[in-house]
Amino acid sequence: MNRINIITLGVKDVKASCAFYKKLGFATPNTEDNPAIVFFNNGGTKLALYPLKMLAEDIDSSATPQLNTGFSGFTLAYNAKSKEEVDAIFADVESFGGKVIKNPQAVFWGGYSGYFRDLDGYYWEVAYAESWQFDENDMLLITE
Repeated sequence: MNRINIITLGVKDVKASCAFYKKLGFATPNTEDNPAIVFFNNGGTKLALYPLKMLAEDIDSSATPQLNTGFSGFTLAYNAKSKEEVDAIFADVESFGGKVIKNPQAVFWGGYSGYFRDLDGYYWEVAYAESWQFDENDMLLITE
């Protein structure tokens, strides 16, 4: 296994989460008012939103779904192409319903980043580094 095709987030409200991610700039061909599942196109991967309860049941019929109530040791990342792009995302995220956890700032690894939580408590890092390069699909190239 050497690729991740889809990252699925279990969400309380697919419609509300879909609107949140669309406002952040994620693109989807889905035009339904109340979709059962949503796929966002992201270069080499897809981000899917699916009802939390149904996702838990799909994994194990006796599973009890739990939303993130604290840091679970998992983050998602958006790699920006400038500090200004990072700042622009953070300027809007709270008006879209997200919660800023750490405002963008210079960080120990030499880049610039911050964290926010989405409507369901998933942590997102939005980061930039001057040394980063991207391929033709806007995927970050990691050479080290």
